Amino acid sequence: MQRDALDSRFFAVDGSPPVRWRIADGLVPYPDAVETMEREVAAIAAGEADELVWLVEHPPLYTAGTSADAADLVMPDRFPVFSTGRGGEYTYHGPGQRVVYVMLDLKRRRQDVRAFVAALEDLVIRTLASMNVTGERREDRVGVWVRRPEKAPLPDGTPVEDKIAAIGIRLRRWVSFHGLSLNVDPDLDHFGGIVPCGIRGHGVTSLVDLGLPVMMEDADMRLRDAFDAVFGPTVAEPTARSAVRSPAGDAPARS
Repeated sequence: MQRDALDSRFFAVDGSPPVRWRIADGLVPYPDAVETMEREVAAIAAGEADELVWLVEHPPLYTAGTSADAADLVMPDRFPVFSTGRGGEYTYHGPGQRVVYVMLDLKRRRQDVRAFVAALEDLVIRTLASMNVTGERREDRVGVWVRRPEKAPLPDGTPVEDKIAAIGIRLRRWVSFHGLSLNVDPDLDHFGGIVPCGIRGHGVTSLVDLGLPVMMEDADMRLRDAFDAVFGPTVAEPTARSAVRSPAGDAPARS
């Protein structure tokens, strides 16, 4: 079954507490983020903590997923490179990009990795739709893509599509970590040091590149609204900026 046909609603079972919603201040070093995820995932799996979504920005860096090809690291000395346990290949993180680390217990939801990836894609697609941007899935490429008809087609006549969001996850005891990255206003030139997600021919874009002068805070609010619709209610941690929200409706994955 194609991912478009999967039910992307991923609510927890009745009686589950809302998902903690955390927004980091400043740029979070990548090793610190991994350490935090490891600790939180262990606590969630042990039943000692509620599920968590953590929104961060990183300093400029590249990460290598479990399928990364060394040939796709075009400029190995440009930024720090971190090996990571998520699925996928090389990707870039940096200021202006919202990284969303999603730590959910799929035992409380649905133990279906493909449907979970589809739900994360739906989260991004709904976020983009709230800004009148059409994001789309591609069965042969995980992530969310935007058509660019204003650009010249590829030499074989294929229309150009740019990636606006990457997805790469890992599961441990059916608790997810890593997640997705949405390009709000990163320096797109920084993607030139890698072949993003191993895909040649198509490029990358951002909300600002598409002509939307979106601030990170606005993107965060829209992400949270979309998350509530797909995964269920959230509650802000004390350092975040809003209160409980209600849902609007009833193995590693590649980036």
